[in-house]
Amino acid sequence: MSREASFSDELLRLLEENPLRSPETLAKLLGCEVASVGEEIARLEKEKVILAYKAIVDDEKAQRRTVKAVIEVKLLPERGGGFDRLARRIARYPEVTSCFLMSGGYDLLVFLEGSTLQEVALFVSEKLATLRGVTSTATHFMLRTYKEQGVLVGDAVEPERLPISP
Repeated sequence: MSREASFSDELLRLLEENPLRSPETLAKLLGCEVASVGEEIARLEKEKVILAYKAIVDDEKAQRRTVKAVIEVKLLPERGGGFDRLARRIARYPEVTSCFLMSGGYDLLVFLEGSTLQEVALFVSEKLATLRGVTSTATHFMLRTYKEQGVLVGDAVEPERLPISP
């Protein structure tokens, strides 16, 4: 791995941990000049390596009433394009928050949000399941979030220690 790749990789790792770190803090952690950090971040943003900076929100504390679901989707692959065209079409729906091509028993894993169970159900039954090439869906509603993108959600509870017996 080149020195530039190592610098970029370490910078990306630090930004993924906490995108609110200042360039000064990042420069200290990386042992480089602040200007180098700013230039590298600008390059990574321009090349769309860094796509967005996003907050992870505890919906319960924020008193949000969103309904989140995970949908397993089976597709018919298209000749010459596989799953890409249909997967990109599904990913463009505003209700869809994430969309992944998967191995295993289904082809796409789709995360979506709505304001009610009915809204999510209507999306699945009227938009997603009716697309040409979608052969089946299985919807799972998220009941509670304990960890989101590597961050524990909710009040942290210390794990119980197992008693030590002599």
